[in-house]
Amino acid sequence: MDVRHSSDGFASLRRFIAGTGREIPVGDVGTSDQPLTVGEWSVLVNEFVSNASEEAIWNVATPDEDSREYDAIFIGGGAAGRFGSAYLRARGGRQLVIDAWPFLGGSCPHQACVPHHLFSECARELDLARTMSGKLWYPQFDPDQARILDVVELFRSGRVFPHAVMNWQSKEQLGLEYVLNSRARVIDEHTVEADGYRFRAKNIVLCTGARTQLPAIAGTELENVYDFASLVDKLDYEPSRCVVIGGSKVAVEYASFFQATGCQTTILSRRPVLTSKSLHHVDDGLRDYVVDMMVRRGITFEHGVEVLSIEGDRRASSVCFRDGNGSLRQVPCDMVFIATGERPMSAPFVEALGIDVDERGFITTDRTMRTSVDCVWAAGDLLAGPMEMFKARRTGVTAARNIIGDQHEINLTDYPDFLHTTYEVTWLGLSEQEARQRYSNVVKIQMPPDRVNPETFPLPAAEGSMLYSFVEPALSGWFKLVIDGDSRRIVGAHHVGYGAKDAFQYLDYLVRRPEGFTIDEIGELNELYLNPEHFIQLSRIRAGQAHLEDL
Repeated sequence: MDVRHSSDGFASLRRFIAGTGREIPVGDVGTSDQPLTVGEWSVLVNEFVSNASEEAIWNVATPDEDSREYDAIFIGGGAAGRFGSAYLRARGGRQLVIDAWPFLGGSCPHQACVPHHLFSECARELDLARTMSGKLWYPQFDPDQARILDVVELFRSGRVFPHAVMNWQSKEQLGLEYVLNSRARVIDEHTVEADGYRFRAKNIVLCTGARTQLPAIAGTELENVYDFASLVDKLDYEPSRCVVIGGSKVAVEYASFFQATGCQTTILSRRPVLTSKSLHHVDDGLRDYVVDMMVRRGITFEHGVEVLSIEGDRRASSVCFRDGNGSLRQVPCDMVFIATGERPMSAPFVEALGIDVDERGFITTDRTMRTSVDCVWAAGDLLAGPMEMFKARRTGVTAARNIIGDQHEINLTDYPDFLHTTYEVTWLGLSEQEARQRYSNVVKIQMPPDRVNPETFPLPAAEGSMLYSFVEPALSGWFKLVIDGDSRRIVGAHHVGYGAKDAFQYLDYLVRRPEGFTIDEIGELNELYLNPEHFIQLSRIRAGQAHLEDL
């Protein structure tokens, strides 16, 4: 299907869209000779996804029409491929994106970060509704109205629109060339095949991402065993008891959502949650508060266990594990959620190119994103490191910059991080325990302080937590600023609450500057009070001390 520029003024495309019988949202119908609108794209993508169409979507000339070599072919049109392509195109390079899905944007808007944020927002709203049940204008909480399936179906009904926006934006605003709904096959380091055609390029950028790494146990194939992707694609009933396998961010985030809806949730993990090697700088105090608050909401944790099998006939009915004492135990359930990490989709490139990978299959690159094969680059979740959007986008752009001739490197050893429970949890820099190993004079600003009763200490209080502060103060959040007392530099920041994540994006830059960012400098900022993290005013109230003390 050619969506470039039609000799019939796109009439044939619009006839196809009309023939689907699907309603174009809010009358967003384009006029003759005008490209498809976002509304029309949404119908087109929905048709392809729903019917598993095998027809490719072309927004590029075929090699028969134009045999020129591309500067780069990006295999995968998720965040890494799309952002890398956009940068290369903006710099005057000729690019091509090839993706197996009929839309650009990858798994994030389809199965991953967008539904996760929707679920986390619902968890927050449900938690507040339960806490405020029967108080002020809040009605008595009706648990029958809180359903996982309803939220999943809400997401399914709307996820086509981000896909439509990205297809439209990439074509009409970014000028990208792409072939969608066609799986790319690498022939050699300069040749890629898609939809029966072979394309030539000076460079190839690999951006096909990662998928869930299933544990090596029996029962993962049972019908009601899900991961983040299959949950949104396949859930068709309302679960009442869930077992989450794993102690990752994903485990914590989805468990919090499930529990908030009233689905009794148990987390089984080999080590305490949020202590995996893939997470860095997680402060002990932050972790303790997060876990304590999850327990307070009713989640059960089983740490130090070995999951042995998922039991059931066709459908999972329990999970069998060996606990830390060596005893065999079972947890009954009607849903199992797998959150045991991800594996990169690198195997086809190892086979075709002999590309170097690490012991887990992640492609190894230098800091320019160059792989072991000349003219082949890799970006996004094919690389080890944080499975986060900034890594995908920045590594894609880094590859593009070096292809176009810049000398550019990216360092992913330090970065701000976050997750959701019923709270927004954000951190950067060193944890307190890490700081004490590095510096001899560590000072902290923390709310609530150590050795106070959090049940009667209504701080931190800010937008998003004010009702908690007055009704159940212990639920209002927690934060810590970690300072090297000798240099007065901020070396770490940690926050559990609402609304601080945006500030951490910029605070991270200031903290990581060569000259750092001191308690005195942060005290000179202008807080928009009540600011979520309280760092500015509490730094100011302490900055007068020549020899800093804890607050």
